[in-house]
Amino acid sequence: MHKTNTSLNPLFLILILISFLSCGNQPDSVSVSEIKLKENWKFKSTNDIEWNEATVPGTVHTDLIDLGTIEDPFYRLNEHNLQWIDKEDWEYKTSFNVSGATLSDQNVELDFAGLDTYASVYLNDSLILQTDNMFRNYAVEVKRLLKAGENKLRVLLESPIKKGIEKYDATPFQIPVSDNDLSKIGKVEGEKKVSVFTRKAGYHFGWDWGPRLVTSGIWRPITLRSWSNHKIEDLFIQQNSIDKKASLTAFIEVMSNKDDEGAQVEIDVNGTPFKTAEVKLTKGQNTLNIPFEIENPELWWPNGMGEQVLYTVEAKVTSNSYTDSKSHKIGLRTIELVRQPDSIGASFYFKVNGHPVFMKGANYIPQDVFLTRAKEPQYKHILSSAKEANMNMIRVWGGGIYENDEFYQLCDEMGLLVWQDFMFACAMFPGDEAFLENVRQEAIDNVKRLRNHTSIALWCGNNENLSAWENWGWKDNVTKEQSKEVADTIWKAYDDVFHKILPEVVTKYDNSRAYWPSSPGSDFGEKESHEKGDAHYWMVWWGKEPFDNYNKAIPRFMSEYGFQSFPEFASVKKYTAPEDHDIYSEVMKSHQRSSIGNNTIEEYMLRHYKKPEDFESFLYVSQLLQSHGIKIGIEAHRRNRDRCMGSLYWQINDCWPVASWSSIDYYGKWKALHYSAKKSFKTFLISHENTEDNIDLFVISDSLKNINAKLKVSLIDFEGNELQQWEEDITVETNNSNKYLSLSKKELGRKSKDVLLSVQLLLGDKVVADNNIYLSPFKKLDFPSPELTYSVKENNDSFEVIVKTKKLAKDVFISSASDENFSDNYFDMLPNAEKTVSISKNSLDLESFIESLKVVTLVDSYEK
Repeated sequence: MHKTNTSLNPLFLILILISFLSCGNQPDSVSVSEIKLKENWKFKSTNDIEWNEATVPGTVHTDLIDLGTIEDPFYRLNEHNLQWIDKEDWEYKTSFNVSGATLSDQNVELDFAGLDTYASVYLNDSLILQTDNMFRNYAVEVKRLLKAGENKLRVLLESPIKKGIEKYDATPFQIPVSDNDLSKIGKVEGEKKVSVFTRKAGYHFGWDWGPRLVTSGIWRPITLRSWSNHKIEDLFIQQNSIDKKASLTAFIEVMSNKDDEGAQVEIDVNGTPFKTAEVKLTKGQNTLNIPFEIENPELWWPNGMGEQVLYTVEAKVTSNSYTDSKSHKIGLRTIELVRQPDSIGASFYFKVNGHPVFMKGANYIPQDVFLTRAKEPQYKHILSSAKEANMNMIRVWGGGIYENDEFYQLCDEMGLLVWQDFMFACAMFPGDEAFLENVRQEAIDNVKRLRNHTSIALWCGNNENLSAWENWGWKDNVTKEQSKEVADTIWKAYDDVFHKILPEVVTKYDNSRAYWPSSPGSDFGEKESHEKGDAHYWMVWWGKEPFDNYNKAIPRFMSEYGFQSFPEFASVKKYTAPEDHDIYSEVMKSHQRSSIGNNTIEEYMLRHYKKPEDFESFLYVSQLLQSHGIKIGIEAHRRNRDRCMGSLYWQINDCWPVASWSSIDYYGKWKALHYSAKKSFKTFLISHENTEDNIDLFVISDSLKNINAKLKVSLIDFEGNELQQWEEDITVETNNSNKYLSLSKKELGRKSKDVLLSVQLLLGDKVVADNNIYLSPFKKLDFPSPELTYSVKENNDSFEVIVKTKKLAKDVFISSASDENFSDNYFDMLPNAEKTVSISKNSLDLESFIESLKVVTLVDSYEK
């Protein structure tokens, strides 16, 4: 038998390679290469001589913390001693090597994704860039200044306070700003409120839930980018229509160094070539429009309504044997803001894939006052917590930042629609030409950066600027204290930004999405109304009105409302000393930025609960209070979905450890509110309405199909005796809210201090919704000692806590030394019930977990 020799000698391999290259089929060269400049950074104050190690991306404050120059700004009162930092100028420098290969490329640029804020940039001692907007992206061609080998980059950051004072003093009138600009804490000259003059995150200057720590730094990456022949500068996948086919257009912005009549574009979807086209490139800027279709598209749905299918669309442009590519993950869906006249006024709701969707969610602020400390794990935690709480919308509030790409990618993956504010909040702003053009470029940069994200549902001009002008007395005060001409000038600046520049940018660069000028508002230039538009309802909290007013104040879309609580004791101990453990201590008052804060929590608490026995119990009951109030609001909004189609409470997260409206504290611990929101935002909800004579029971459904179910109601006492029962077979209508049962208060027929109504919606044997209705205020109820016991079981990656109770256990709170959250917490247990909750093991062993475990109920908090 003849044997073939399978080993190939080296000469034969060389001949094959030469043959392949000579036939002209060699692979195209990559047009663009990138290097992140994140090594070898040093920093110092311009008043110092010595340079110190720095982290880029980063901030001056975090570098000073790492250096040991300042203590933790969040601990006790340290923030107040650090106000000198924002009055100084700071310098950053690095050196980096450039290869001959990089210099041989036709173009080399430095791309600055985020400079905070007043920066002068020097390359090899030549000034290449000056900036005044932390929200903008700047790219500078630098090939002529680079050399082979070592190159030096220096960034001078001028004090935003000194620059702000210059602009403040140069303005011949005063621009109204809310008290959230904490210039007194900031020790600013004359307590001048300078935040509006600088295109910088407003919350850095303080807010009623945040510290005043005005940062400077290089907060997003600096990239050295080299390219030859051409590069793709932007790719936008516009969805034209979706039916049996998805009709799309790839808009590709290409910068080319030369003309090319025979360039090629290839569109790939999920790695498969979908469309190729021959195109003409001319020297300079080119915009290519490539239509393509996807057959039988799988739709993207908001959380709770279906899957979040994402397609990877890649565009490749080949010219003169060079190829550049860019890709985005997109979901195929339709979204529209429906504003139609009706019997009330005008609707305000979102329709996704042809279906009206009740928006369930919360407002979001930056996760840290030092932006670069929020990384992917922190984003995942907050957004997965939102998803787990059955939310489908997050509002990115206008006093923070246009968030990092990771944020929107996670929202795309998790089905969280994004109401995206532009970065303006609670202030009026300058209207000079330079400021307006700066805003225009900021808007273009961020609309183009974010528009491919499926999660973006709405662009909104500002947060509460119109309300402040019309409802907070600003217009009248300016007219009275300055002049009508000044008021007209300030309003013209508002009109230019929010009624002209921003909608023009959205129309030009993302015309498939709606633009809304101000939240809250009724229309362009029309102030808030509960008959149309969106509303911020703050008469609960700021107006000291009762929680029950949530049942009356029902707008078309509630985009803000809220109530405060404290973090749990384990969190408070991280930023306080034992002597601070009184809500009126200097430290606890400083970690409370609402002007009416701790007094208001206590006032509402004593309306609803008995006085807690100690500091730790006060923190716990404050969370129960917050949860109780917002639960009333969520249920009222969902119950009245024929009028109101959104409930976004203020707020999901914190940027430092503080008493605030958040449902998740700075350290990532879920408060009672987040656990109750998870239940209140489920697809099916049972809610009740109190009338003079009856208790009316409603079932609310966000499902896209009808279900046949059983509504079961039991009147039980706190010892576990069933006194009455009602059962009714019902059809729960799709995407609707209906009253299904009305119970006469007279028929309940007994005192209400030791009974409750347990209501369940059953689909077969499965409970798909439940609620407990108490017939008197909590402080008047005769809660028994629950006779509660618990045990612990260890699994491979979690601990389980099995809780049993003989009598009603109200607001069971389980705590431990773990930083993780339990699967459920702050829950009621009916008499003779058993419940198992779990928690990730993390780094705790069983013995340590059991030793730290604590289980309390509401009766344990009472003052003895």
